[in-house]
Amino acid sequence: MNQTVKAGKHPKQLFVLFITEMWERFGYYLMVGILLLYLTDNTTGGRGMSTAQGADIVGSFIALVYLTPFIGGLLADRYLGYIKSIFLGGILMAAGYLTLTMPGKYTMYIAMASIIIGNGFFKPNISTLLGIIYNREDLKPLKDNAYNIFYMGINIGALICNFAAAILRNRIGWTAAFSAAGVGLIIGLIWLAINLKKIKPFDIKKPMQPGDMKTSKILGSTFVPMIIFAVIGWIIPGNIFGSDSADAFILACVPVIIFYTNLWRKGNAEDKKGIGALLFVFAVSIIFWTIYNQNSTGLTIWAQTHTNREIPKVLEKPADAIYMLQTVSDSNRLTDKVDEHMVAVIDNSSMVKKDTVRTITTKNNKPDTSIKVYGITANGNRIDTESKVIQVMGPDPYFNNVPKDQWPKSGETKLANTELFQSINPFFIVVLTPLLLAFFAWRTRKGKTVTTASKFAWALIISGLSALTMVIATMSVPSIYQDKTSAYWLWLTYGIFTVSEICLSPIGLSFVSKLAPQRLTALMMGGWFLSTSLGGKVAGVMASFWDKIPDKRIFFGIIAVAALLGGLLIFAKVKSLNQIVREKTGSD
Repeated sequence: MNQTVKAGKHPKQLFVLFITEMWERFGYYLMVGILLLYLTDNTTGGRGMSTAQGADIVGSFIALVYLTPFIGGLLADRYLGYIKSIFLGGILMAAGYLTLTMPGKYTMYIAMASIIIGNGFFKPNISTLLGIIYNREDLKPLKDNAYNIFYMGINIGALICNFAAAILRNRIGWTAAFSAAGVGLIIGLIWLAINLKKIKPFDIKKPMQPGDMKTSKILGSTFVPMIIFAVIGWIIPGNIFGSDSADAFILACVPVIIFYTNLWRKGNAEDKKGIGALLFVFAVSIIFWTIYNQNSTGLTIWAQTHTNREIPKVLEKPADAIYMLQTVSDSNRLTDKVDEHMVAVIDNSSMVKKDTVRTITTKNNKPDTSIKVYGITANGNRIDTESKVIQVMGPDPYFNNVPKDQWPKSGETKLANTELFQSINPFFIVVLTPLLLAFFAWRTRKGKTVTTASKFAWALIISGLSALTMVIATMSVPSIYQDKTSAYWLWLTYGIFTVSEICLSPIGLSFVSKLAPQRLTALMMGGWFLSTSLGGKVAGVMASFWDKIPDKRIFFGIIAVAALLGGLLIFAKVKSLNQIVREKTGSD
């Protein structure tokens, strides 16, 4: 590992991992950004699920995506190494994205499982690899800054992916949008392969040390009990946390939490301090990640249903010309549920693929009747046929809270895609990260360094303020069930939250790298992602109750209060946390 680098300069390896992670996150955030929309869509080839069912699946997916790093980090630490794990994970994730909307009732779930397992190998190990690069004495002072730069790569990918998703699903359909996620990840893996020589010297396996628990024992005491607890959660009568999947996941986390607790309890005196500090921060950070994952759950529902997505008329034509607007209809639409991937129009001589036929409209509201309908194929040919109405859907969900006298006279209108709002957060990350880094540097020059522990505390407080902003948003109109709220509320909420995210998310990776015992770094990275996992599941559970909580002030108010209290709790422990960091690293 004798890689030379000028003092105060970041090594080239940072740029290699930056680009790799940017493309990987392009794929992930594209997929997760449209997943809830795809699951609940019943007008353009989606799964047609209820909001509660869709939110539950999204929450479970996010939770499992960030739970598997626990296993992936362990196997990389001891057996596979980080580079092999990154490539293995990337290939599995790309395969999952590319097959997400293939025909078959269970194909979607198989694809999601591939993504979940793949992320377990990819995510903790690329972050750990970065930490190893910066373990050199002359690079240690740059570690926090390096993780912030690395985090910029994540958010550049997250920024551009939603525009790609909007264009592709407006122009072609869901399949093209999900496939783009796989293509993006493949580009990232090719880039890493080209630059492999720069990274290989840092790919070091960490053999077991005296007193370390054997891998077989870890898997036997955690992985097997996880499965058993999950099965129990799934089959127990009734629901403790709102659904079978929520019960299964929460109970499955119990053995993992016990494992980390025992890791701290049985560690030596030196290890105990670092592991204990990390576990405390992990626990409180669950609140932060619950707010963060509203992006894919509660705030996606808010953007889709309660936000005015019309754009200024002067921008409508150019935006529509590049397929950045979706057309929504307030009229009844004929849909065919015989097969999700085939059959939009059937006659005696032809079967037309669903995704090659435009929406068929009819005034007939009764299923199981034969009427004259027509479809337009991709070649522009009109098909007139006698067809059986399988199901007639009502207006697009956008019109659910718009009085009928305000519906467009033409029967349809053009709106900004819901997923575009998810680019607001990464946009602010890219813009505000340099400003906040400059602020922290200025504080350091003044001798008033904002310590890592203090950043965590402020992150919780500020994230609570972002949720509080949504409470105010619900009060900005007479009724969110009769009026659309301004899109500016989402801009403000994301803007405030972004400040908290910059303070916590990239610094969390650095914090683990600083405090974890070296032989357990990737394993503790898995613990960091476990807090993300639990936050994602809690966000999904909350969103599944969206329709059952008519007063959205309660929905957002709960997480606002929890975050503010979490921030105060960390502030109460700042001095002791700072002391542990100083003992482990010699700095704050």
